[in-house]
Amino acid sequence: MTLRDRPGVGAVSGSRYGRGMLGADDPLDPTPRRVLVAGTSGVGKTTTAARIGRALGLPHTEIDALFHGPDWQPREQFVADVEAFTSAPTWITEWQYTPVRALLAERADTVVWIDLPNAVAFWRLFRRTLRRRLRRIEMWNGNVEPPLWTFFTDPGNILRWGISTRNTTRSRIPELAVEAPHLRIVRLRSQREIDRFVQHLGGGRG
Repeated sequence: MTLRDRPGVGAVSGSRYGRGMLGADDPLDPTPRRVLVAGTSGVGKTTTAARIGRALGLPHTEIDALFHGPDWQPREQFVADVEAFTSAPTWITEWQYTPVRALLAERADTVVWIDLPNAVAFWRLFRRTLRRRLRRIEMWNGNVEPPLWTFFTDPGNILRWGISTRNTTRSRIPELAVEAPHLRIVRLRSQREIDRFVQHLGGGRG
């Protein structure tokens, strides 16, 4: 078996992926030191990772910033950079990108899974994309969101990507729980649960 992406692992029922998972109010002992934040596009992985990092004093590396080079091209140093920062004793990042997904899972001790309803996730993604495009917000290495009409012409458009991969994390998590039993998996199903979880970690901060 492998942690690499594979077809054939379907969406799971609540009883199947609920077993052994933790919730917003469950204590984490020992304290997380190497953390992944998982979830579909738009759920707020980066924002939540930064909040957890502040609460626990963990350095946050935004993995998108390592992956995307100019003109949205993947950076050649991406895998090496991920290997480097995950060699440290403490870190937090987002669980993304097939070339490093297995490495990240192997080196982490905790996964925080943001499992929001699909409609909520897509609305957040749409709102974020619209704001970035209208304000021409510069992201990683000079990149900006492409025109909104590319939704109709580009299969890689982030909104189309969000729709086509909306259930992917729900397929990966059960596989991850089996193949990486050392990981603690915390499932958060609403913004209130996210906020409560961060507050518990930081003793009221976050």
